[in-house]
Amino acid sequence: MRILRTIAEVRAAVRDARASGGTVGLVPTMGAFHDGHLSLMRAARADNDLVVVSLFVNPTQFGPTEDLDAYPRDEARDAALAEQVGVDILFAPTPAEMYPDGFATSIHVTGVTEVLDGAARGAFHFDGVATVVTKLFGIVAPDVAYFGQKDAQQVLVIRRVVRDLNLDVRIEALPIVREADGLAMSSRNVYLDADARQRATALNRALDAAAAVHAEGEREAATIVAAAQRVLTDAGIRPEYLELRSNDDLRPITRIDGDALLAVAARVGGARLIDNHVLTTS
Repeated sequence: MRILRTIAEVRAAVRDARASGGTVGLVPTMGAFHDGHLSLMRAARADNDLVVVSLFVNPTQFGPTEDLDAYPRDEARDAALAEQVGVDILFAPTPAEMYPDGFATSIHVTGVTEVLDGAARGAFHFDGVATVVTKLFGIVAPDVAYFGQKDAQQVLVIRRVVRDLNLDVRIEALPIVREADGLAMSSRNVYLDADARQRATALNRALDAAAAVHAEGEREAATIVAAAQRVLTDAGIRPEYLELRSNDDLRPITRIDGDALLAVAARVGGARLIDNHVLTTS
């Protein structure tokens, strides 16, 4: 595996792969790898001739009061894990490489960014995500890019960018990878002390409770959300949001007819955590 720092190096490596007819898979990450990240890398390895993983803690998607400086970083560990699963290139640029002096362009997506994390964190967050991912698509020119379903809203934003800008890349969203007790794997889980770690399991248990009510035939959004809220309340967790929305475009719904996204965000101990379930109605 090669660790590359510059855009020029990555483009040269991709050109070499393309020259021999190879396909290219990209896994965009901010590092602090866990099994969720590794599942994306394994999928990319199974599908492509060249696998590129970006490792870049993107400053433009963090607000001034968020955890940019504290975000976990361990490049040596991440590189070893990526190499173990067969990654070819780890692209680890500096902020100056990605945002040189005079950088003045931002991509803003409307329609799916104003709610959930967009409302809780601010519009800057998805502007930063959309901009850096579009830059990575321009640098790597992947055939396929892999994302995790845990960041369901992010996936919708990236799909909208690809559609609206006619980008020639297929987006693959892979299932959430969870700990044995159901907690969604996240780089921010390292912020949890023992008590918060146990309490954090309430997020998935709340989603499971809502899914169980739905499976029994309930279709009213308020009733389904209330089932999840009870679990969070019992755990002493006050969510930033707990909402049921259309899985296609995040429009608000009062009754499930088709696929719906039940999404939650909450601060537990020292971590801000997100999770979601897709409720499918045939």
